[in-house]
Amino acid sequence: MAFATSRGEAGLASPCPGVPYTPPDEKRAREVEVLFLCLPHGKAADWVQRIPQGPRIVDLTADHRPGSGREAEAVFGLNEWNRPQVEEARLVANPGCYPTGVLLSLLPLLEAGVVDPHRLTVVNAASGVTGAGRAPRRDLLFAEVAGNFKAYGWGNRHRHLKEMRALMGSRLQILFQPHLLPLPRGILETIVLPVLPGVDAGRIQQVWSSRYQEEPVVQILADGLPELAAVVGTDRLVLGAVEAEETGAPVVLLGAALDNLGKGAAGQAVQNLNAMQGWPTELGLRL
Repeated sequence: MAFATSRGEAGLASPCPGVPYTPPDEKRAREVEVLFLCLPHGKAADWVQRIPQGPRIVDLTADHRPGSGREAEAVFGLNEWNRPQVEEARLVANPGCYPTGVLLSLLPLLEAGVVDPHRLTVVNAASGVTGAGRAPRRDLLFAEVAGNFKAYGWGNRHRHLKEMRALMGSRLQILFQPHLLPLPRGILETIVLPVLPGVDAGRIQQVWSSRYQEEPVVQILADGLPELAAVVGTDRLVLGAVEAEETGAPVVLLGAALDNLGKGAAGQAVQNLNAMQGWPTELGLRL
């Protein structure tokens, strides 16, 4: 770690021993090998433009993700899906935490042709409070969140939908409804997936296993749906599939669980760093 910046905490200790926070410094940013941009949305693109040569960059903001209008400038860092491109990239757009679980669940199934594209796929997703960042907000105070569970961003208008639709396109109709969990960390996504006749949970697990058999981060359950307790504080994504009875047309229920920081944001950024450097995916993320 060469340096860590913060406008609000400059001079204070960072989580890295011996590396205090300093104000943002363009000169130092040009001198490092890899730069992580953890800035307010809209600010990262300015830094990328100001440093056209120099470090390779992992952008944790939405500025260069699919659907941003700047996606052509970057490689989308969905590590288990785009690793060869990430390895060669100068600029990597780190995925959003919600899309990570949805896309890694659904992209292999779309590729395998098991999804019915003419029926609606419904995603109910719930995230811990850290998914909203560290800025103080009244609605995220402990007294407001504890003992409560609520939907937000309703009406199929959540900002992460752009990212999902950009990768899945017309192959899937999606309704995405996020919820706020009264917990610090973790994301649990339950997906009602319309499938073609003859497709069952076993077929879904087979597709996932074929695609992710060499991926140490992805765990596929043999039975049931995942729980948050299995992933909080880790870099893992756990997937599960079960059949739904008496639904008329065939449906499979999918579950995806991940830590919104461990796999959804910072952990995935480290995965992308590892790919860019030619290191093992899980380096620095496992005890």
